[in-house]
Amino acid sequence: MTEGKPIEEHFDAGGFKFAVLCAQFNSFITDRLLTGALDALERGGAAAADIQIMKVPGAWELPMAAKAVAEANKPDAIIALGAVIRGDTPHFDFVAGEAASGLMAVQLETGIPVALGVLTTNTVEQANDRTGGKHGNKGYDAAVTAIQMANLIRGLRK
Repeated sequence: MTEGKPIEEHFDAGGFKFAVLCAQFNSFITDRLLTGALDALERGGAAAADIQIMKVPGAWELPMAAKAVAEANKPDAIIALGAVIRGDTPHFDFVAGEAASGLMAVQLETGIPVALGVLTTNTVEQANDRTGGKHGNKGYDAAVTAIQMANLIRGLRK
């Protein structure tokens, strides 16, 4: 890799295998994150046969699913998609924080990048803004991160 090279130059998904994990809870949001992630992978040149999509019940289950797919299938990168929207109880804090911590642990333990595409918003409106609204699509952004990390890790291992 050349120092100072813009990160956009590492947007080549060709030849990499990706696992996309998508939480079903808040599917009216997560389905749009999934659409965005698949769009980025397609634009990056990933072959459809190299993209494995798996649904999990919710964001809480993402770390376990990520660890299982990392160990069983050894993809070049994992994209974890979910939406945790704050409610009237502290449930939000536990689910969002533990999902993020668990996904970080998976990538550090397995050496496989895990792109965090889990929205943590206060309102449904904020979630909508991040799934194709005024803040773009964070599923797309997570897939771009996965592509960039797959390229980075492959380059470092050569």
